[in-house]
Amino acid sequence: MNATLAGVVITAFVAFCRVGGCFLVMPGMSSARVPIQIRLFVALAATGALLIYLWDQIAPHASRNPAVLLALIVSETLIGSLIGLMARLYVLAMQFMATAIAMLMGFGGTGGASIDEPDPQAALGSLISFSALMLLFVFDFHHEIIKALVMSYQLAPVSALFNPQSALVDVTDTISESFMVMIRLGSPFIAYAILINLAIGFVNKLTPQIPVYFISLPFVIAGGLTILYFAVPTMLSLFADGFVDVTIGR
Repeated sequence: MNATLAGVVITAFVAFCRVGGCFLVMPGMSSARVPIQIRLFVALAATGALLIYLWDQIAPHASRNPAVLLALIVSETLIGSLIGLMARLYVLAMQFMATAIAMLMGFGGTGGASIDEPDPQAALGSLISFSALMLLFVFDFHHEIIKALVMSYQLAPVSALFNPQSALVDVTDTISESFMVMIRLGSPFIAYAILINLAIGFVNKLTPQIPVYFISLPFVIAGGLTILYFAVPTMLSLFADGFVDVTIGR
């Protein structure tokens, strides 16, 4: 293999490390339902499409020294994984709130097969989380993640190795902001659960002979579904609005 061909291969592999690391953990592509071969082919296709544009930013730093090349591989993989992880944390926060909403409405007792995760999840929680994830792809937010990959070469060039302190700050801020956004989205259901359970507790104290729990459960579910019917469009819209600001915007 001549020097020119070796340089092309090394440059492409260094670019693949960042792109593949992002695709490894980004929402949707990291799902257990997506075969590993599909993830690999998509990462290779994205790398080939971006390599021409990013060639001048990667090629000068793609050293053939084994020690330097190993450091670049580890650094680029971690940087790409960080970009995908921040988007993944936002979606995981939505999945957490969807599961909480199902429990607050009385639907969280039985876990079923999740659509995009291997772990069991309540049917209502799986429906909400999958709808939110599908909304991100419908609005082409995966293009924003690829755009963030391209912009990352200006903020974190190949010559600057992975900074754990900065990465930890980004992850912490993303978790904090995602939690605050999801608390706002789930606040109607939290307030409803507090009020309805408080009322049921008072009724149970007044009439201890009646099994209030079994009688009240259908009304709790009906009230929760009514709130969900009016709240879910706004909830998903606010979820999509906050995606770029919380994950890509930093």
